[in-house]
Amino acid sequence: MRDESFFMDRAIRLAERGRGRTAPNPCVGAVLVRGGEIVAEGWHTACGQPHAEVEALRDARAKGIDPSGCTLYVTLEPCNHHGKTPPCTQAILEAGIAEVVIGCIDPNRSVAGGGADSLRNKGVKVRTGLREQECKDLIADFLIWQTTARPYSILKLATTLDGKIATRDGQAAWISGEASRREVHRLRTWCGAVIVGGGTFRADNPMLTCRLPEYDGPQPLAVIVSRELPDPGKGSHLLSARPGQTVFWTTEAQSRSGRATQLTELGVTVWGLPFLKSEPEALDLGAGLQLLRSDKGCLYTLTEGGGHLAGSMQRQGLVDELRIFQAMKVLGDEEARSAFAGREALSMQDCWEFRTVEQGFFDTDLYLRLRAKE
Repeated sequence: MRDESFFMDRAIRLAERGRGRTAPNPCVGAVLVRGGEIVAEGWHTACGQPHAEVEALRDARAKGIDPSGCTLYVTLEPCNHHGKTPPCTQAILEAGIAEVVIGCIDPNRSVAGGGADSLRNKGVKVRTGLREQECKDLIADFLIWQTTARPYSILKLATTLDGKIATRDGQAAWISGEASRREVHRLRTWCGAVIVGGGTFRADNPMLTCRLPEYDGPQPLAVIVSRELPDPGKGSHLLSARPGQTVFWTTEAQSRSGRATQLTELGVTVWGLPFLKSEPEALDLGAGLQLLRSDKGCLYTLTEGGGHLAGSMQRQGLVDELRIFQAMKVLGDEEARSAFAGREALSMQDCWEFRTVEQGFFDTDLYLRLRAKE
C-alpha cells in the first residue's frame, strides 16, 4: 500500500505544469485514488480554464471510471465561489467523492476554509495539511499577489563553486552550461520583466529576450536599474531594437533630465524611484516593482544582473525565490565579482539564510531553488 504522501507529491508535480500560465490564479494539482492507486489526475492549465479538481474528474470520465467513492488529493483547498468557473465544491459533490485530502487552505482571507467547511457540511470527509509546506511553496506567488501590490520576484544567479558570477574585469560568458541557459530562457517565457543593473547593461549590451527557437510568445520587458541614463545616440540593442519594451529605473532627478526626455521620445519608459528612508543612498526597488505590476501588468519578474543589484533586492526583502545554477568551476580570485555584494556582515549570525525548495542538475550544473528561511 502506497503512503498517501505519494499521491500529494504527484499532485504537486502536476500543479507545476501550469506555472506561468495560471496567473493570477494559483497552480493547483489533483489526483483521484481508488484502491491505493491513482486512477485519474488533472491540473489547472491556464487562467480561465477548469480547475485541477474538475480536470481530474474529466480525466476519470474519459477513462470510463466512475469517480464516486474515490478519494481526491488536491494541493489547494477547493473553491466554493463562482469566478470564471463554477465552484469546485459543487463538482466534487456531484461526482460523489467520498473523501478529500487538502494540502493547504486557501490563503485568500475572504474564502479561507470555506471550501473545506462546505464539503464537511455536506457529509464529505475532509482532511487538511498533507505536505502542507510543499503545497504552500507551490502557491507562494499567489500569496504575494494577494498580500502585496508587487509581482512575484525571482532572483537568478549563475555562479562558480566559489560563488563568483564574473571575473574581476566582468567576464561572465559562460559560467553555466547550455542546459542551464536554456532553463533561464524558459523562465523568461513566463516572467513579465527581466531586471539587470546598469553595469550589466553597459558591459553586455543585452537584448534580455527569450531566445528559445520554439518560443513565439510575447517577450519580457527589459528593466535596467541605473542612476545614469544612457545616451540615446550611442547604439544599444535595447534602444534600437525594442525601445517600447525597455524600462529604466533611475533617480527622480534623472527622470526629469533632458536625457530622460530623449529616451521617452524613443518609446522608452523612464521611472524615477525615491530613495529609501532607511537607506538614503539606495533606490526603493519595491516602488519599481509595484509600478511594473500596476502599469505594465507584470506578475513575475526575473532579476539577472549584478551582485550589487542582487544584494539590494535581498536587503530590501524583495527576493521571493532564488534560483542558482552552480557550475563545477572555481575561479579562486578574491577580487572576482561575487553573487551578492554591497553589504558588510559582521558575523555569521548576520548571514541571510535560505531553505531548499527544489534541487537537481542541468547537465553538470547544480540547480537550487531556494526561499528565505523563516
